[in-house]
Amino acid sequence: MLWSFLAVVFSGWLYVDAAYRGPQWQRWLFKPLTLLLLLGLAWQAPMFSLMGWLVVAGLVATLLGDALLLLSPTRTLWAIGAFFLSSLLYTAYFVGGAPFAPHWPVAIALAIVAGLVLAIIWTRLETLKWAVAAFVVMLVVMAWLAFERYLTLPNDFSFALMVGTTLLLVAHILWLISHFRRRFTADRAIIAAGYFIGHFMVVRTLFY
Repeated sequence: MLWSFLAVVFSGWLYVDAAYRGPQWQRWLFKPLTLLLLLGLAWQAPMFSLMGWLVVAGLVATLLGDALLLLSPTRTLWAIGAFFLSSLLYTAYFVGGAPFAPHWPVAIALAIVAGLVLAIIWTRLETLKWAVAAFVVMLVVMAWLAFERYLTLPNDFSFALMVGTTLLLVAHILWLISHFRRRFTADRAIIAAGYFIGHFMVVRTLFY
């Protein structure tokens, strides 16, 4: 596992570095490579179960969404659909087997964040309005349920899920704002860092 972990870190770092200062070919190479290495890391989980396939499927959906954005920027709708599916699969992976006792302040805070994000980008979405809205809601639900699991069962598994889903929420929100509203300094690098670490933390739960 150590060498697989180092390979993921090195590949992810090369992509983040390329996202910050180029070159473009390095971004094209190391984003899918990092996700493929994460898939390989998931395969090495010692207690790989049926539920673990949901994580693998989530990574495959993410890889498909990224490929659609890289190869055809006009396929944004399909890419968002793939990212939605990835978030749904991750949520299905961890939502079972834990008592549910909602902490409404967390839900309200995340709902406010979702509302603010949609308000910022809504006028720029055109035909993608409802697809993006559904995606943001799915991200918020995923992060909320991970928070709830940690508050109910505060262990290493739940902590990794909470960190991973939160980073994925933040990374995708920043991507939506950058893509549809306005670019900002080092946006690609910041988004990529949160994106890769978020997926890695979800994969890491397979080893607990």
